[in-house]
Amino acid sequence: MRRSILLLLGLLAGLAAGCKPKEITPLQRKQGANFASEANFAVTVRDYARAESLLAQAVAVCPDAADYWVALAAARRRLDNRAGSRDAYEQALKVSRAAFKRDPRDPQPLLQQVYLLAILGHADDARQTLEKARTAYPESRNIRTFHESKELDRMLGDPNFKELMP
Repeated sequence: MRRSILLLLGLLAGLAAGCKPKEITPLQRKQGANFASEANFAVTVRDYARAESLLAQAVAVCPDAADYWVALAAARRRLDNRAGSRDAYEQALKVSRAAFKRDPRDPQPLLQQVYLLAILGHADDARQTLEKARTAYPESRNIRTFHESKELDRMLGDPNFKELMP
């Protein structure tokens, strides 16, 4: 009985320790950037399979980098892996939302959410998020320019953008 209680307590302690987000070291950030850089080259030579593999490694070491998730989703879409692409875009959206929660003074994650919602086919949610950003950050030049130039409508009408949709 005592042994099983100790085992249970050990298991609970291990689970509780696993709930905290793991700190990403500067070395891991550099590794992620290196994988992403190599993947970028692979995309330029249209080696999407290699790019996908490298980007999968990048998100494994830096799971909080939304840009890596977006690039992974695009590579998977080029490989006609729609389900994998959708999963990566959804993960990017999750990471972007978390980034905004961590630092609500930075409006950039909101613009990224607009893009991700649009590419996931949630145009109305993208418009609402853009309006929220515009209201919350009237001084933000990026948001103002994005809104005034009707960038969201242009993206939604662009055939190249549609090719990347899962």
